[in-house]
Amino acid sequence: MYTLNCKGKLLIIEKPLVMGIINITANSFYQGYLLQDTAQTVALASNMLQAGASILDIGGQSTKPSSTRLSADEEIKRVVPIIVAIISKHPTAIISIDTYHSQVAIAAVAAGASIVNDISAGDMDAAMLQTVANLQVPFICMHMQGTPATMQQQPTYDNVTQNILDYFIAKIAACTKAGIHDVIIDPGFGFGKSIDHNFTLLKQLTLLKILQKPILVGISRKSMVYKILGTTAPQALNGTTVLHTIALLQGANIIRVHDVQEAVEAIQLLQAYNIAT
Repeated sequence: MYTLNCKGKLLIIEKPLVMGIINITANSFYQGYLLQDTAQTVALASNMLQAGASILDIGGQSTKPSSTRLSADEEIKRVVPIIVAIISKHPTAIISIDTYHSQVAIAAVAAGASIVNDISAGDMDAAMLQTVANLQVPFICMHMQGTPATMQQQPTYDNVTQNILDYFIAKIAACTKAGIHDVIIDPGFGFGKSIDHNFTLLKQLTLLKILQKPILVGISRKSMVYKILGTTAPQALNGTTVLHTIALLQGANIIRVHDVQEAVEAIQLLQAYNIAT
């Protein structure tokens, strides 16, 4: 069991949790939620919370392969009004800000976010680790080889799981040195990894338990699902649920998803399976 202090809101991980994805972008790889205005976004957040999401992950820019970077100012303009609106309606909601800009993290936490989720684990902004420590919020560290613009240009590893394990050993030490108390690790499926790398990592996910940190898995509707099935992201819900179930069996503590109800149902069924005699 893990306990995370999210600006005074305690998040207890005694069973797997669901994080709902809310992207305030026009160019995400999955266009299932085309958010037109703040009211529509708040309605989606409400639906996710009602369906059982424990965390809402708000992002203001696409990080799909070959995506271009937005400035921190532009990202703040996108995400802060949404965070304020959601917190106004759901004051106890736990919101993570999906950003690699430390200035966005500061603005988002001031608006009501209480977790920072950085796809670069601080590697794209040298001020990020100290910023998160000063904000006193949990930090989701994701592994990524390269940057969103370059990460899928022939990614290579000596041993993908061992390389990522070594990376997190060093990163957790850096977070601890900076003064970050709660660290969550995300192996970064699809971020600088081939489909073979992704499946190897999924099969060996339980090895990351040696780090003694909560493990977050983000595989919802990604290419490792739909390319294997010869389909598309909008048609990848069933395949996503299958891989979510495997990830949960392999020790995932948090699954980051577009489809909250289906993920919650997978967790419920797996719990029933685990307690059966």
